[in-house]
Amino acid sequence: MDGRRRSTRIRHPPQIKKLSLELQSLIKGRMWLKVLLGMILGTGLGIVMGPTAGIVDPGLSATISEWLSLPGYIFLGLLQMIVVPLVFASIILGIAANQEMEMVKRLGVLAGFYFIVTTAVAIAIGITVALLINPGQYIQGEDVVSMAVAPEGSQEIADIPELFEIPGIIGGLFPSNPLDAMASGQMLQVVLFAIIVGIAVLTLSPRNSGPFMELLGSLQEICMTVVKWSMHLAPLAVFGLMAKFTAQMGIETLLGMGVYVATVLIGLLLLFVLYLIIILVILRRSPFRFMADSKDALLIAFSTSSSAATMPVSIKVAEEKLAIRPAIGQFIIPLGATINMNGTALYQGVATVFLAQVFGVDLTLPQLLLVMIIAVGASIGTPSTPGVGIIILATILESVGVPAAGVALIIGVDRILDMSRTSVNVAGDLVASAVMDKLARGRLDTLMAVEEGLEGLAGDEGKGESFPLADRTEESRI
Repeated sequence: MDGRRRSTRIRHPPQIKKLSLELQSLIKGRMWLKVLLGMILGTGLGIVMGPTAGIVDPGLSATISEWLSLPGYIFLGLLQMIVVPLVFASIILGIAANQEMEMVKRLGVLAGFYFIVTTAVAIAIGITVALLINPGQYIQGEDVVSMAVAPEGSQEIADIPELFEIPGIIGGLFPSNPLDAMASGQMLQVVLFAIIVGIAVLTLSPRNSGPFMELLGSLQEICMTVVKWSMHLAPLAVFGLMAKFTAQMGIETLLGMGVYVATVLIGLLLLFVLYLIIILVILRRSPFRFMADSKDALLIAFSTSSSAATMPVSIKVAEEKLAIRPAIGQFIIPLGATINMNGTALYQGVATVFLAQVFGVDLTLPQLLLVMIIAVGASIGTPSTPGVGIIILATILESVGVPAAGVALIIGVDRILDMSRTSVNVAGDLVASAVMDKLARGRLDTLMAVEEGLEGLAGDEGKGESFPLADRTEESRI
């Protein structure tokens, strides 16, 4: 039992609460409202500088737009800079917070299955909503061709692997050089490496694992300090980026994009309603109470557009508001921030159908199924930073014959959608944690019942020393 008792000393990183309190201070400062205000003002300035008003020379407008975007570039750079070490440290700390190896195996399998199923459902919702609304009929393809510039990195599109190539691809998921995987942002490899290291930490004694855990805790705190700094730039970042993209697109194209934006938001709303149904039916909790308890995490997610940056608040909400055990929340939430991006997957489904309609590409049922498969695979191991969904979308578009350059049309309105889908992603992580917690509790109850039976038997025979029930109860909360 000594292995269990040591979990109370080193496996529940105390800095999580401190970090979450610092981020929650942004809620009191109405950061989300400042971000919305920056979006509105940036859109208005972009219209004035754009081709619709004709007040500013196009060359001068482009120069001003780039300089206005500088805070946005810095904001995105800071978040992208810390996402790898933050996810790496958080996953290891989360695994090490569990009581036993069997629980880690059970949680890993259940969580993986749950993430895949819900991601597929999210994409299906997005595709269905887009096919019903047909947002692409409000945009002309030539509007895209005249301004389309493929995003950086989208020119090299990976081919769909053949069946005989899959074993080699699976083997290649394990990084031969973990540092290179971190440097290149290969998030799936980073996650697998972190899981293996976390499981190895479980096998060590407190004396050997303690210093490493302390180091990871310090790394996590450093990353969140950088996030706190970057948050001060969020309103200016949104203002500058919206001004730039609005100035490039013009008011006519933006108005036509309104239907597309509404389609994505409707899909995200339906997905959020699905989460509330899970809360009501499976967890037997009030959906309204869930929304009230989760509001801090959702508002931070909306402000940062980053699931990784929201992790400390999400973990605190899970533990203190949703009564999820730390061992579950600290494992599932960091894992979900990287591989449970249902809102992003839904958005990619809508965007694919939308751009196919814009370019006059008729998507067949097999192609729509292909979109679902690629989107599910692409959402696993994707960096949980703003704007990364655009690069993934370019890959999906090429796979079904839609010009990847069409993403230039949706970049302009991606900011509001990015913030919205990140909030849904974070809600999905909280729901997943609650579901896994309920399943894990059933497993723990069974183990405790077996333990009690064995102790009773040992007591009757006058052999052995029983483990105090109070200690066992305390462990079940870890």
